[in-house]
Amino acid sequence: MTASMTQAMTRTGIRQALSAAIARIGDRVPFLLAAVALAASLALPYWHMTLLAPQYPSGLRVWIFLTKLAGDVQEVNGLNHYIGMMKLEEAATFERAIAPYGVAALAGLALLAALLRRRWTVWLSILVVIFPLVFVADLQYWLWYFGHHLDPHAALSSAIKPFTPPALGTGRVGQFVVETRFDSGFYLAVLAALSTIAGIVARLRGPVQRG
Repeated sequence: MTASMTQAMTRTGIRQALSAAIARIGDRVPFLLAAVALAASLALPYWHMTLLAPQYPSGLRVWIFLTKLAGDVQEVNGLNHYIGMMKLEEAATFERAIAPYGVAALAGLALLAALLRRRWTVWLSILVVIFPLVFVADLQYWLWYFGHHLDPHAALSSAIKPFTPPALGTGRVGQFVVETRFDSGFYLAVLAALSTIAGIVARLRGPVQRG
C-alpha cells in the first residue's frame, strides 16, 4: 500500500468521523433548544387581552401566564360583575396549579431526547409538539365557559347575551371592544414544538438506538 493511498484513507476516515460527530451533536441541539424555550416560557405571558371603551381611553389590559394573571385584573373583574361573569382568577385553577410541573416534565422529556439516542425518547417528545395546541384548546374552552355561564341575577344580565370572546383577534362585549393576542410565552412554546419536530426528523433519519 502506497503512502498516498494511506493518506487518502486517513483523510476519508477523519471526514467520516467528523461527519458522524456532527450528526450526533446536530440532532441533539433542537431538543436542547426546546427544553430551554419551554423553561423560559414559564416566566412570560402566554396570552394578552385588552378592553377598550370610551371611559377607558388607554384600555384595560390583562396578561395570562401559565401560573398567574397580571395587569388590570381587579378592574376587569369589577366590570364583569355587572354582566354576571365570573372572576378571571376562577378560570383554569387546576391548570395553573399543575403548569410548573407539567412544563418541567415536558422540558425534561426534551432534555432526555437530547441526551439519550433511544427511540422511545423521540416518541415521548411528541408531547412537546402538542403542548401549544393543548393550551389553545384549554383557553378556548374557558373563554366559551365564561361567556356562557353568566349570573342571571346580575345588574346588566338582561343586556348581554351568551357570547364567546375571541382567542385571537377583535370582538365586542356590550360597549367594550375586546382585543386578544398570543404573547411571548406562547411563541416560545411554539418554538419548542417546531424545534422538537426538527429534532424528531433529524433523529429518525439518523442512527437511533432501539429500546
